[in-house]
Amino acid sequence: MHAYRSHTCAALNISHVGQSVRLSGWVHRVRDHGGLLFIDLRDHYGVTQVLCDPDSPVFAQVEKVRSEWCIRIDGEVKARDAALVNSKIPTGEIEVFIRDIEVLGAAKELPLMVFGDQEYPEETRLRYRFLDLRREAMQRNMTLRSDVVASMRKRMWDKGFREYQTPIITASSPEGARDFLVPSRLHPGKFYALPQAPQQFKQLLMVSGFDKYFQIAPCFRDEDPRADRSPTDFYQLDMEMSFVTQQDVFDTISPVIAGVFAEFGGGRRVDAPEAWPQISYKDSALWYGTDKPDLRNPIKMQVVSEHFAGSGFAIFAKLLEQDGTQIRAIPAPGGGSRKFCDRMNAFAQKEGLPGMGYIFWRQAEDGSGMEAAGPLAKNIGPERTEAIRQQLGLGVGDAAFFLGGKPKQFEAVAGKARTVIGEELGLTDKDRFAFAWIVDFPIYEQDAETGKIDFEHNPFSMPQGGMEALMGDPLAVRGYQYDLACNGYELVSGAIRNHKPEIMFKAFEIAGYGKDEVEKRFGGMVNAFQYGAPPHGGCAAGIDRIVMLLADEANIREVILFPMNQRAEDLMMGAPSEPLAQQLMELNLRVIPQDQK
Repeated sequence: MHAYRSHTCAALNISHVGQSVRLSGWVHRVRDHGGLLFIDLRDHYGVTQVLCDPDSPVFAQVEKVRSEWCIRIDGEVKARDAALVNSKIPTGEIEVFIRDIEVLGAAKELPLMVFGDQEYPEETRLRYRFLDLRREAMQRNMTLRSDVVASMRKRMWDKGFREYQTPIITASSPEGARDFLVPSRLHPGKFYALPQAPQQFKQLLMVSGFDKYFQIAPCFRDEDPRADRSPTDFYQLDMEMSFVTQQDVFDTISPVIAGVFAEFGGGRRVDAPEAWPQISYKDSALWYGTDKPDLRNPIKMQVVSEHFAGSGFAIFAKLLEQDGTQIRAIPAPGGGSRKFCDRMNAFAQKEGLPGMGYIFWRQAEDGSGMEAAGPLAKNIGPERTEAIRQQLGLGVGDAAFFLGGKPKQFEAVAGKARTVIGEELGLTDKDRFAFAWIVDFPIYEQDAETGKIDFEHNPFSMPQGGMEALMGDPLAVRGYQYDLACNGYELVSGAIRNHKPEIMFKAFEIAGYGKDEVEKRFGGMVNAFQYGAPPHGGCAAGIDRIVMLLADEANIREVILFPMNQRAEDLMMGAPSEPLAQQLMELNLRVIPQDQK
């Protein structure tokens, strides 16, 4: 017999009754039923009930084991009494009588219990992550992650892609976040960087003639943590293709993403990729207040400025006299009660706004029909409120909320309010993954104070209209850049690349970067583009975030094996740590204390 096991703890069933078996695993829990000891023995695959009575020669040894001890048992498989069958587990029809036991690894008193669903502080969970990962939910999440990655790889290979590995140690290159720098021992005073993404290398692969590339790529960014973002490193499904249009990229990656969500989404609906809408960045901001909309929520915001211009509601009327301002309405079907409207007004105040105006429609008390209620309705009168109701398609029992000003100042709060309204009124379809391509991103933005033009999004995107577009108003230039949003999260980001040096130099010139600076920062890529670069484009899909959605988790740390905490610290391994003096000497570095800066 094998030194540790003849079967896993999920393999035994009624057909094994009478056999002698060997199992190894962890003591999930121990139960003492009047001298008869029951142990739920757990390994990665499942749980088997094993038991020992006082007549067993190893009873005294079995009495000593405690939760999370790692043990090996030999025993005989027996059928459970019909009344004691546990139909919830594959091994529920049998149990194993222990004849011999060996303690493979005893455990100290546990800082957190593996059995059960107790909640523990994040600090405890991360410091003892090796114990936290033994819990059923964590085992399930990490298995899901592994299966998702395997499925992605297979789907990409099936589409004719090959996987190539790009460097981990490279040159610093601004990708929208801070680099992690690596000091060079052989070149004192110089630094490598960990790649924020394989962006330049995958483009160089296209110049090298490889046509189709993908990689399950580690990326490193020194970022502030969020619930849906790791502060140090993450993984993405990275891909690039030559001789393609934007639609070609969509047609390639969409079935891969849809297939993964259909395969691992637990039966939740996934629309066919050809039904995924393509929404301009401008419209997404207008309708949803974000460039990563949750389309499970059917609410669409609308501009209603004309109904408030010159109205009796002085706050909005005066606001609209200023350039660049507008009033937007958030329809709330079924939200037509003063209590709900007051609650949403309080929500806006918590978000830092003075409040949200509202109108709700109800049956008139005198039985004359429908009437509009609320402070706004009284100020602007029945004719304007009726025009608003008709524009928004609302009726009795419905409401609308209003925000005004320059869109960039209130869009984020409006988007959050739309989400809360959809949740509270039960409008959001929880049994669905709703995808949308967000397209036509602006390449440039203007600083409101200095008037300086700079890149708003990826500077390497091909501008729509090429060089000709760059000769006009920079703020009107749109790029062949796109994101895939799902249920309020950005899952994929990509672009058709700017592969022509003259267009690239012009694009950077508009943002204030001279030719010399571009060549210094991106010399490798600029140089390569002068030797017959093909049109190319691609995208990257965030694996951690995809698995987070599939696992129905709200925090990305629940689907990463060994994540950092909110302060970008590894509590288990003690990182970041102070370097040894010898290490600093070899690197020609010196640490300057904070108080001496």
